Amino acid sequence: MSALDLHHFEPRPAGMTAVVRDYVALTKPKIMVLLLLTSVTGMVLAAGGFPDATVFAAVLVGGFGASGGASALNHWLDRDIDKEMGRTSNRPVVSGRVRPFSAFAFGVILNVFSFAVLVVWANLLAALLAMAGTLFYIVIYTLWLKRSSVQNIVIGGAAGAIPPLVGWAAVENSLGLEAWYLFAIIFFWTPPHFWALALLIRDDYRAAGIPMLPAVASRSMTNWSITLYTVLLVALTLAFAAASERLGLIYLVPAIALGVAYIVLTVRLFRDGSRPVIAGLYKYSLLYLALIFTVIMVDGSIG
Repeated sequence: MSALDLHHFEPRPAGMTAVVRDYVALTKPKIMVLLLLTSVTGMVLAAGGFPDATVFAAVLVGGFGASGGASALNHWLDRDIDKEMGRTSNRPVVSGRVRPFSAFAFGVILNVFSFAVLVVWANLLAALLAMAGTLFYIVIYTLWLKRSSVQNIVIGGAAGAIPPLVGWAAVENSLGLEAWYLFAIIFFWTPPHFWALALLIRDDYRAAGIPMLPAVASRSMTNWSITLYTVLLVALTLAFAAASERLGLIYLVPAIALGVAYIVLTVRLFRDGSRPVIAGLYKYSLLYLALIFTVIMVDGSIG
């Protein structure tokens, strides 16, 4: 099905509650929560505490618009491959509950709304960064890399690393070294996190013809790739403590503990590749990022 086929749909009767639920699903709220957490971390670290209330609200609302809008556009563009994957075959667009054109329009409207909110109540740099994240996710990752390169999530992960830059820019109207460390942490976290998920559903990716690493490479190569990126990620989080004037032991001690646990779980893949172990690693990766950014906020505020 062509991505330009905006009007193809098979409507199904639905009550207002079901319609609202489907449009909420288009925004991928679980992913959004994590992205908003990272943007708040950028704000708090830049401000050295709680930022201006107006800027704080603008970043949250603007972040909702950019993240939700990008996700809705992703639903629209990926409807042809979503139907081939068990995990995504019941999404609102591919199942016919939301028209492709409606998902497209919803995504565009949310991004326009995001840009307007950030320009008016934050600044132009924050607004442009938010739009850059959407464009990178849609054009570079979804349209190009996801379908053509085994490096898809390695490069494409940059889109999800932009929210802390938005938060930092909203406060400082510039981007400092610490903002780029936050970006880099998410950038290096994304591949091992996503490859763990892809190990669980690699048959789906094969069926859809998506060259995600676990679907096209050997299990050994996938395990080594996950471990390498995890080690680099943990090293980066420790280097951040040395590079930042705002962070100290309140951040460093949890970062070491969380990092060691993450590496242990990845190494475990070499001797136990069962689904429970992989699922545990995937869930821990989510917890890891949330906790790392939380302790950054706490220490950054105290410092």
